[in-house]
Amino acid sequence: MLTNQNFIKVFFLETPVERISNLQDIKKAELDRESGLFLYEDMTLGRRFEDKCAEMYYRGKMFGFVHLYNGQEAISTGVIGAMKKKHDWFCSTYRDHVHALSAGVPSFEVMSELFGKATGCSKGRGGSMHLFSREHHLLGGYAFIGEGIPVALGAAFSSKYKKEVVGNNSSDAVTAAFFGDGTCNNGQFFECLNMAQLWKLPIIFVVENNKWAIGMAHDRATSNPEIWRKASAFGMHGEEVDGMDVLAVRGAAQRAIERARAGDGPTLLECLTYRYRGHSLADPDELRSEKEKEFWGKRDPIRKLAQEIIDGKFATEDELKNIEKKIDKEISESVKNALEAPEPPSQELTKYIWAED
Repeated sequence: MLTNQNFIKVFFLETPVERISNLQDIKKAELDRESGLFLYEDMTLGRRFEDKCAEMYYRGKMFGFVHLYNGQEAISTGVIGAMKKKHDWFCSTYRDHVHALSAGVPSFEVMSELFGKATGCSKGRGGSMHLFSREHHLLGGYAFIGEGIPVALGAAFSSKYKKEVVGNNSSDAVTAAFFGDGTCNNGQFFECLNMAQLWKLPIIFVVENNKWAIGMAHDRATSNPEIWRKASAFGMHGEEVDGMDVLAVRGAAQRAIERARAGDGPTLLECLTYRYRGHSLADPDELRSEKEKEFWGKRDPIRKLAQEIIDGKFATEDELKNIEKKIDKEISESVKNALEAPEPPSQELTKYIWAED
């Protein structure tokens, strides 16, 4: 007899631990020296940058809410690293520092923004949750969940419109919309999935499922915790991937990008991941169990890639350490220069509110 409890167990794998253990056969991106070093450097930049942000925040140099990305680097690097910089488009969330770095925004500009300086990528007006760079095709970070998805949809529509209506055959840009598991019960999520599939828009919906929406465990908040399956309701391609394995994420992203550029429409990509810090730096992080943290801590994406690079003889441990030293120097210089940078001039308080001639 199939009880309600057994029904749930049959149709919905109960925990991310069980789910992630069933993803071993997913086709990963190939690893070579060039790609390995690129991926390692980008993920290390993200991790070291966020660690420095935590230091600056607790030293009283950085204010407001600051949400860090530690542990999730394989997603930003895996997806954005597979796309074309300054050609494709990206929409982030309030956890946006590392997305900006992967998109090519200089660390000095991101750090300056976190200090509210005029040299920041948003001119000191956005802060941690509102990073923006037209030059690097970063369409913003968004403080409220789900806000960026319709913006990303518009970018994808623009790309398709320019190609099919205006006749610009070079318009093949793909848009990546990043958001968390807590967003996936909101109206914008479903509305935009419907429209994207209806019009076959070149967009990738990237769910960074880190298991927790602030203090609410994902499995307690949604009737079907396997988000990628929701794509089937719209006839869309959905895929589940180990978000702690950058090669797995990169492989899935490459497949989604290929479909989008070919005119085959969107993909819903659910990346199972984990954040190593609390929801924000103001969060005491008392709800998550030590056993859970220990499990995910052993799956660190940077250590995993480093071991694969060394085992494959693509680079030595000393070469990887040299990359870390280079990044540490870059971040230290970014902090120094950002602290010394000018504040936004008071006479420009209302600038950028209205469009200018």
